[in-house]
Amino acid sequence: MKRKVSQQVRGYRTKDGAGVSLVRVLGNGTVQEYDPILMLDSFDSTNPEDYTAGFPMHPHRGIETISYVYRGFMTHKDSLGNEDTIGDGEVQWMTAGSGIMHEEKLPAAKRMLGVQLWLNLPAKNKMAPPAYHCIKNSEIEEIKFAWGKLRLLAGEFEGRKGYMGKYLPLNYYDLHLNSNAAIVLNTESERSVMVFTLLGDAYIGGALVKEKTAVKLTAGDEVEIKATDEKAQVLFISSKRLAEPVAWGGPIVMNTKEELNAAFAELRKGTFIQNKISY
Repeated sequence: MKRKVSQQVRGYRTKDGAGVSLVRVLGNGTVQEYDPILMLDSFDSTNPEDYTAGFPMHPHRGIETISYVYRGFMTHKDSLGNEDTIGDGEVQWMTAGSGIMHEEKLPAAKRMLGVQLWLNLPAKNKMAPPAYHCIKNSEIEEIKFAWGKLRLLAGEFEGRKGYMGKYLPLNYYDLHLNSNAAIVLNTESERSVMVFTLLGDAYIGGALVKEKTAVKLTAGDEVEIKATDEKAQVLFISSKRLAEPVAWGGPIVMNTKEELNAAFAELRKGTFIQNKISY
C-alpha cells in the first residue's frame, strides 16, 4: 500500500538559544501526530549574524538530540567532558537520558544548513545514562542512483547499515534528487514515517510539498518522492511510534508532570547531573 501525506507543517522563522535565527517546524503542537519526533528545527543562512550567538550551556533530560549539519559547523561541549566539532555532512547524536548539560557553538561559515531533531526516549529509558556520539563523513555511506544519491545518516537501507541508535530504531536518509527524478522507498508498514523538504519543493506521495515543510505519512509499505523541475534535498525519517504520555517543559521531556517537576527541582538544588565536569 502506498503511503500518502496525512499532515503538512511548514516551518516559521523564530529565535532560540542566545539569539539564533532558525526555522521551527515541529514542536509542542505536533507531538502526537509525529511521535516519536518531538521537535524539528532547521538552520539555513548565509549570514553568520543569524547563528554565531549559538546555544549556551543548558540542560536536557528524557530525549535524544540528533543534529545534521550539511553545510557549516557545530561544536558540541557537555557535562560528560565531550568536546567535538562536526561539519559539512556530519551528525551529532546526544542521548540526554537521566540528564546532561551541553552547549552548541556555530562558527561562521559560507552557509549554515542543517536540521536538529529531538527524538523521544521510551518511558523505560528516560533515565538511561547520558552519552554522546558523532557520526563522521567516513561512517556515512553515500549511495548513488540514476535519480541522485542517498546519504545513509543512520539506520538501515536495503541491507546497508549505518549508525544504529540504542533505544529506538531510526532510519534517517538524506536524499538528493535530480530535477524531475523520482524514488520509491520501501517502508515497514508499522513504522511512523515523516519527510522534511530541506531544500526545494518536492512531490511526496503525489502531493506537492513546499521547501522547509514536514509531512507525516499514512500507513503503508512504500512512498514515492519526486523532485519538481528543480533539484531537491529531502530528509526521510522512519521510527517506531511510542504512544506514551508526554510531559514537556522547555529542554526536558518526561511522561508525567510529577517527573517534570522533580527534574526542575533537581536543577534548582544542583543535583540534576550526577556525572559532571567543572568548566
